[in-house]
Amino acid sequence: WGGFSVDNATLTRFFAFHFLLPFIVAAATMIHLLFLHETGSNNPAGINSDADKISFHPYFSYKDLLGFAALLIALTSIALFTKNILGDPDNFTPANPLVTPPHIKPEWYFLFAYAILRSIPNKLGGVLALLFSILVLMLVPILHTSKQRGLTFRPF
Repeated sequence: WGGFSVDNATLTRFFAFHFLLPFIVAAATMIHLLFLHETGSNNPAGINSDADKISFHPYFSYKDLLGFAALLIALTSIALFTKNILGDPDNFTPANPLVTPPHIKPEWYFLFAYAILRSIPNKLGGVLALLFSILVLMLVPILHTSKQRGLTFRPF
């Protein structure tokens, strides 16, 4: 718990988590599709649209399969032929565990959390501010009280 270095137990847990996570996501997706197939989805506009229905399998399944194959081919091509095109140049310098480079910053998807944590000098205050910033985003759908839930009636 909270050592200064990453040891074998942490790496084993991290590997197990990353190995099991795709299976958990796939199982949740299958359960979602099963429930969606059993009960059907609701219509947020509130109008009857039984006349305009087409079946999912031959039309949308092949479209999704084609998109998946195109993205898989593109990602495989990048991974196999241009390995270093998306890499950070700092990844090619030898690591020194005794000296932290001064220009280290997180990746773009963690910059909001990094900015919140760095703006508050107290560690507990920074963690609480980060937690509350995420909770605010989770509360936004609750604030919407209109009867229309569809995106058709939204301004953006």
